[in-house]
Amino acid sequence: MSKPGPVMLDLKGTTIDAEEREMLHHPACGGVILFSRNIENARQIRDLNQQILKIRPTLLLAVDQEGGRVQRLKDGYSILPPLRHIESTANHDMTLASERSYHHARLMALETMASGFDISFTPCLDVCNSSSRVIGERAFHEEPAKIIELATRYLEGMHSVGMAATGKHFPGHGFVEGDSHVEMPVDKRSLSEIEQDDLAVFKALANQLEGIMPAHVIYSAIDAVPAGFSNVWIDSILRQQYQFNGVVFSDDLSMKGAEQAGDYNDRADAAIAAGCDMVLVCNTPNEAGNVLEHLRNYQSLVSSERILKMKTDGKCNIGLENIRTDRRWIESSKVVSTI
Repeated sequence: MSKPGPVMLDLKGTTIDAEEREMLHHPACGGVILFSRNIENARQIRDLNQQILKIRPTLLLAVDQEGGRVQRLKDGYSILPPLRHIESTANHDMTLASERSYHHARLMALETMASGFDISFTPCLDVCNSSSRVIGERAFHEEPAKIIELATRYLEGMHSVGMAATGKHFPGHGFVEGDSHVEMPVDKRSLSEIEQDDLAVFKALANQLEGIMPAHVIYSAIDAVPAGFSNVWIDSILRQQYQFNGVVFSDDLSMKGAEQAGDYNDRADAAIAAGCDMVLVCNTPNEAGNVLEHLRNYQSLVSSERILKMKTDGKCNIGLENIRTDRRWIESSKVVSTI
């Protein structure tokens, strides 16, 4: 059975066309991320994921199912609140909020896995800061210590049903106003300031995460390139200092914050050279095809093994309809009814 390659791509619609089938067979392909345009309902997305795995069983299947405004699975699924609401709707009772965090994650993971996905790219470990246009309520809290407490329970919830967790956006996206989807944000804080706020979270949770996604943000006091292309951030700090040995996913290489690295092939090369195991190329099928060909002969057995460890291998055998009728974790947390 072929090992997963270093490229995660997406699909154009709700079915797989002939060109996409060929791309999924490509030796450099290692995963598929699906978006709202690919999803009609629970039955359709389950069937689509099964079709992908028939083409290549080792592909990692991913979706963004954070809750709030970043939730791709909706029709037939529980509507999850954003992470910031977990604590704020608990009247700031951290004991209650921590329990809700666990059940929020468990429900998210069960429904996502029951639909055939291996992972959701979650949780968001950024600091909730009013100056950020892109993070905001996607984050657990404004205080690093409380983020660590809530995120620890969230990770326990994911792990309790067999889903690997991906923390984002390392080393922290919450203190820049700009949205790296459409611009190149620059964070001018010193390393000590970043360590005190954002990095405290990633350092505390590094050994509990199976994946980490760096930000397309330049931290100008530390390195001149975005974190996702930086040896300083990925190799020196994340790998060596924090001893993180999981998968490092690049954020989407089609984002404006990735353009500094050059064309798509250059971006992929820069991300891999910095220490990324898998690069995401989304919303640009032609460029995804070019990157696949560019990396045809690239292989990292270490990265492939890391990616394979994030596969669920059918750990969730319960049907979606059974998850939705068994309300134990919802009733005990009240997390869904607080929306």
